Amino acid sequence: MRHPPRSVLLAVAGSVALIAGATWPVVTAQGAAPLCTVEYSVTGQWDAGFQGAVRITNNSTALSSWTLTFDFASGQKVTQGWNATWSQSGTTVTAVNESYNGALGTGASVSAGFLASRSGTNAVPTAFQLNGTTCNVDSGSTPTPTATATPTPTPTGPPDGGGAPPALHVAGNRLVDAGGTAHRLLGVNRSGGEFMCVQGRGIWDGPVDDAAIGAIAGWKANTVRIPLNEECWLGLSHIKPEYGGAHYVDAVKDLVARVEAHGMTPVLELHWTQGQYTGNSAGCTDVHATCQKPMPDQQYAPAFWSSVAGTFKNDPAVVFDLFNEPYPDRATATTTQAWQCWRDGGTCPGIGYEVAGMQDLVDAVRAAGARNVILAGGLAYSNDLSQWLTHRPTDPTGNLAAAYHVYNFNSCASESCWNSTLVPVAAQVPLVAGEIGENTCSHGFVDQVMKWFDDHGLSYLGWTWNTWDCSSGPSLISGYDGTPTAYGTGLRDHLRALNG
Repeated sequence: MRHPPRSVLLAVAGSVALIAGATWPVVTAQGAAPLCTVEYSVTGQWDAGFQGAVRITNNSTALSSWTLTFDFASGQKVTQGWNATWSQSGTTVTAVNESYNGALGTGASVSAGFLASRSGTNAVPTAFQLNGTTCNVDSGSTPTPTATATPTPTPTGPPDGGGAPPALHVAGNRLVDAGGTAHRLLGVNRSGGEFMCVQGRGIWDGPVDDAAIGAIAGWKANTVRIPLNEECWLGLSHIKPEYGGAHYVDAVKDLVARVEAHGMTPVLELHWTQGQYTGNSAGCTDVHATCQKPMPDQQYAPAFWSSVAGTFKNDPAVVFDLFNEPYPDRATATTTQAWQCWRDGGTCPGIGYEVAGMQDLVDAVRAAGARNVILAGGLAYSNDLSQWLTHRPTDPTGNLAAAYHVYNFNSCASESCWNSTLVPVAAQVPLVAGEIGENTCSHGFVDQVMKWFDDHGLSYLGWTWNTWDCSSGPSLISGYDGTPTAYGTGLRDHLRALNG
């Protein structure tokens, strides 16, 4: 969706190969069970640093807040983290809960991760304390932990609180969970991450704290699509440092964690990209990622997806949406040229920059080691899937799905068009309407869309969970407490009827 008018941390992914592997302390003891256990894993490693994770389980009385401490033994230094406030004094590392994951009931677990620098060896911590209590030893013994190693990394799971969202994969023409049960993505878009940073005004448009995300869950949504900006994620030089690079990446990680803490699936989507385009239907003349371009650029888009995929590859609940709304058909002379540009990229007629095709982006995600489900939208701002099957990219994991956008003002906005163009696609691969909406400040059209997609067992996400004028950009809410607009009432009531 185009928006109403509104007045390199992970560059290592492009130059350094992360080494899969993990180690954590394992203690065996006789007697009572440990009061707490901590699993420590190294999820990626390179010459001068590594990515680590901890999973904390509380086996004692319920906690309203928690602090984890441990010591590094070989000069490692935490540089940043997520799902906790991380700090380090000397060799001692401290992780304090965030506001959304402080409650830790008996038997409950929480996960957090970090990046750290290192030189030489990367010795594994051997002792952990949770709120001053030594973990990984039986409650009646003197702690004598012994570090052992395991070659299998432990994925960093979502925070506890709202029930973990499913780990998704493609089975035939359905998205299914780990047990093989079909799962539909039904929810909303949360716009802001694509434009606030590049405009120098922040990272998110409106609050994304636990209460705000809880309000989305209160509509009985199970999915939140999060549009992103490649320049902000990569921290390019013209982006304000307080809004780009590491700060932006951390903000995305935190939002993903909050979405998952409420049991919802996060969909990370590349919305705005670089590349100067001044042709038919140009949204701007700027080379920077300040509007919707007809196709992603080869210069930065693959690096963006390599980094995003490397960051979330251990979380199969996260879905990747490759590019918001391709429209090379507005630039090329023929539809065949447009679909070839869409898949293969390169030098495309009518587009003055080197294009990254959908195959390039699929390859970038898979080369990073991520097997997450990938969505790929078609031509005409993702409203045309007529030749999607003919030109679909090759995915070695088989986890590729089609993305579709539909508004009342699109060309393919009728049941006859959906029957002729969407049904053949949906018969072979999962189909997700990543954006549905209308500019009428009512919900008559989206009601029709939802009924047709329900009848065919397909997924859809409303645009958008932002407090805009619903006539200039379809806005579901008038307040971040979940108060719906007249348009948003249709989606809210329908989701509650389906999932209530």
